[in-house]
Amino acid sequence: MMFSSRLYAILASSCFGQEEALLSAAEELAKAGVTLQQYRNKSGSHRQILDHARELRQRLGNSVKLIMNDRADLAVAAGFDGVHVGQDDLSPAGARKVIGEGLWLGVSTHNPEQAKEADKTTADYIAIGPVFATKSKAKPDPVIGLEGVRIARALTRKPLVAIGGITRSNCRAVIDAGADAVAVISDLLTEPGKSAEEFLRILG
Repeated sequence: MMFSSRLYAILASSCFGQEEALLSAAEELAKAGVTLQQYRNKSGSHRQILDHARELRQRLGNSVKLIMNDRADLAVAAGFDGVHVGQDDLSPAGARKVIGEGLWLGVSTHNPEQAKEADKTTADYIAIGPVFATKSKAKPDPVIGLEGVRIARALTRKPLVAIGGITRSNCRAVIDAGADAVAVISDLLTEPGKSAEEFLRILG
């Protein structure tokens, strides 16, 4: 697999006051050309997450690859294109059993050992980070810097997504360090469409 876009937008429900704000941001991002978006909801009920996910799928159609954070079962139920699991979530093997062979599986890693382990799984892509300091997580893992991206790149041939504190001012350096795509939360919140267009222009 290869990413059709170097920008991987993460829609974290905690960053949006209302569901409608998240849905409109997703639509703006899609219009700007962001073809890969992840829905992350850590606090909603099973029913809420599924309802929001189905609404996202309906509004965005098939022009966007939609990835569900954590919940492999809801990814399937909502007709998403894949699931992304962290180190404390369902194991990659467990997630693969739920989603089958056809959907994408992404795995978060935070150090070389985890990246090596993820490389042995059926994950379609590996995320590495946080590259820079981030405010999007309450208890972030230690920052790995650009050197951490270079090390992870040397450990796997799978597509590599860098995450954590990535902005328009530093994203190019992250790609140059070996990432195939950058995952962004905070720097897409203000004027999502305009911000995404700038990211895509810089990332080339």
